[in-house]
Formats: sequence, structure tokens, C-alpha cells
Amino acid sequence: MPSALAAIGWPVLDRVHIVGDFAISPHGVMIAVGFLLGAFILLREGPKRGVAGEDLERMITLALVGAIIGARLFYVIAHFSDFANVWDMLAIWKGGISLLGGIAGAVLLNLPVMRRRGYRFFQVMDGAVIGLAFGIAVGRIGDLVIGDHLGKPTSWLLAFQYHGGNLAGFDCGTIKGTCTELLQGGLTLTVTRAGSTLTDLAGHVLQRGIGVHQTAVYDMISAWLLFFVLRTLNRRPRLEGVLTLTFGAWYGAMRVVEDFLRVDKRFFGLTGSQWTGLTVSAICVVTLLVWALRPKTGPPVPAEEAQSSA
Repeated sequence: MPSALAAIGWPVLDRVHIVGDFAISPHGVMIAVGFLLGAFILLREGPKRGVAGEDLERMITLALVGAIIGARLFYVIAHFSDFANVWDMLAIWKGGISLLGGIAGAVLLNLPVMRRRGYRFFQVMDGAVIGLAFGIAVGRIGDLVIGDHLGKPTSWLLAFQYHGGNLAGFDCGTIKGTCTELLQGGLTLTVTRAGSTLTDLAGHVLQRGIGVHQTAVYDMISAWLLFFVLRTLNRRPRLEGVLTLTFGAWYGAMRVVEDFLRVDKRFFGLTGSQWTGLTVSAICVVTLLVWALRPKTGPPVPAEEAQSSA
């Protein structure tokens, strides 16, 4: 087995207690910070594309509401059998949200506003996706603080090794220094300071490692790279929609890859996030290819010129 030096790790912190039983989650705080910073970027980029500031403020407010609803709704749909009643489905404070669902909810709730105010979809979204990539990268820091989105056991260079604390979604109170989580299919993931194991119902070890895949790390790195790519593309005039389609193709594909490293409920071999990511990525890639290959009757029209002539 590789040396434990070939790993990353830190003590996780699930709650910060303020007064008595009142505590805040670093996860929630970083999601909020990421949303605010992403909104700030949109407020700067939107007017460059002809979107009024007051309309952007209205859209950002609706995006917040839509993100909360969509994030919980998509998670409930993908894990419907895990809930005993409607009240459990609504108890978002107990955890269980979907980032892809949040993005979908934010966009869908704003479509009527875009249409009513006469904005084109890509006109708004090309500025939004730059902020969205930045917001995801910042928000993932909260996942790292609480130890969320842990995957299968592994011993590769970026294996996450447990250094103490209450891991999100795990039971860390039964045996000191040991955290366990019951996964789909009756599998159990056990994480200790010494390593991790994945066992089946009969207790047979299926996988073992010095740590586990920390998929939030992979997603954060990918989101930072995507943000810088979008910023680079944004430095020159582009056809309207290129930035949005680049975001969808990249991030959708990344979510497909990440979920292969986790144990989650699957539908026809893929998780709900994988089916969503695969669909979005495929549509975006095909659209970009069609745009690139179709005959050109004239020089490409930059987004700024298209907006001014609309």
C-alpha cells in the first residue's frame, strides 16, 4: 500500500457553535458567499451585454429562490425512497441538496422574466455562467471544511485521509476515531485515520485505501479552471452563447466523471447527476459543433454587435 504521505487531509468541522445550541454550518456559509460573489460578477458582466442592472437584481433574487427549490427537489426525486413522508422531503436543513438541481431551478424561474423583459437567453446566461463557475469554486470550500461528497476508497495522490471531526452524512459517534456511512445497495463505507474500506452486506471488503476520493476537491479544481477559461474567452468578442455552451459542456462532463468515484443510487447504470450532466454536456457539445461546422455567409457577429442591433 502506498505511503500515507501520498494523501491530503484535515480535521473536518461540521458546525461552528455561536451561543448555546445555536450553530452555523461552514457549508451553508460558503454556499452563500459563493452565490454573492457570483452575483457580483453577473452585475458587472450583464450590463456589458445590454441587460439592465435593475433587471439583473430581480433575476438574482429569483435565482436564489429557484436554486433553493430546485436543489432540494432534484435531490428528493433522485432519493425518493429515502423519505418517509412529505415533511422529511421538505426538511432541507437536515441536508440533501443537488447543485445541478439548484442551477436548473435558478434558470427555469428566470425564463419568464427574460422573455417578459425582451432578453435573449444567451444574452443573460453568457454573463451568468462566469459568475456561476466562480461561485461553485468558492462554494466547494464549504464541502471540504465539513468533509462532504466523499467517494470510494483510494490510495492515489489526492486521497482524502480522515484527521478527526464529524464527517457529513457519517456516524462518527459509535466507535471513537471511526466514521461509517450506509450507502446504496447495503454497502458500508468506513473511514478512520488509518484508512478506509468499502464492505458489502456480508462484511466482505470490496475496496480498501489510505483514504477516499474527495470529489469536492476535484469539482473545485475543475470549477476554478472553468472560470479562468470563461474569463479568457470573455476577453474577445464571441458569438452569443459560446460561453454558456462551454460551461454546460465542461461542467456536465465533469459531473459524469465525478460520480463514477462515488456510491450512489443509480438508474440504468448512472446516477441522476450523471444523466443530467451527460444530457446537458451532449447538447452543448453538439450545438457548438454545429455552429463551428455550418457554412458561414459572412463574418461572425460578435455578441456586442448582436446586442446593439437587436
